[in-house]
Amino acid sequence: MFSGVFILLLAGTPISISIGISSFAAMLLILPFDGAILTSAQRVFVGLDSFALLAIPFFILAGNLMNNGGIAIRLINCAKLISNFLPGPLAQTNVVANMLFGSISGSGVASAAAVGGIMSPIQKKEQYDPAFSAAVNIASAPTGMLIPPSNSLIVYATVAGSVSISALFMAGYVPGILWGLGVMLVAGFIAKRRGYVADRSADKGQTLRILFDAIPSLMMIVVVIGGILGGVFTATEASAIAVVYSLVLGVIY
Repeated sequence: MFSGVFILLLAGTPISISIGISSFAAMLLILPFDGAILTSAQRVFVGLDSFALLAIPFFILAGNLMNNGGIAIRLINCAKLISNFLPGPLAQTNVVANMLFGSISGSGVASAAAVGGIMSPIQKKEQYDPAFSAAVNIASAPTGMLIPPSNSLIVYATVAGSVSISALFMAGYVPGILWGLGVMLVAGFIAKRRGYVADRSADKGQTLRILFDAIPSLMMIVVVIGGILGGVFTATEASAIAVVYSLVLGVIY
């Protein structure tokens, strides 16, 4: 089985297919063909038949709805208010937006695609180095894998079996925020050396309007995490609620 996986990986076969083929081949050595087929099908189904794992596609769907429904841009505008006074404000905005978006969508990939897709053209227009912009986005996007709700923590709790998803969510805040602050520190240091500064700050009227627009989007964090920690619903149910919330908010926007 192990040699089969190794050979298939060297041949460029995807990991999941390599493991599946090698496991089935090894099973043929100890079971008849019919028994191997039946056992393989049962084990694949049992591995996928998990109520907790349903949270992952739901949170990813919520992230896609946020990106296409106008929620992501409002979170980015809110992040600008927080980071506009720091060196390299657009880079800092990218980090803060990834932390906010990732904490809602639960996916680092969805966060990188949504925030990077919006911020990259703006940073290019402001003469930011594309490599620097990409590095900041790549380094900060995985904060969504730690700041709850996190797909990685859901998978770990499912595999471990006896681990509470709520407890993991609470444990993810500090390292996730520290990761984001660390990226902001390095990005700010590099941006200051390169002379990336803000052109202007938003006036009081703009600030209030941006905050007012972002409040409904930020409330999703309160609803999802508050409901899980309060025992109102499970992580999987929270992911479905996040989808409905994103859909309704996107229609309103």
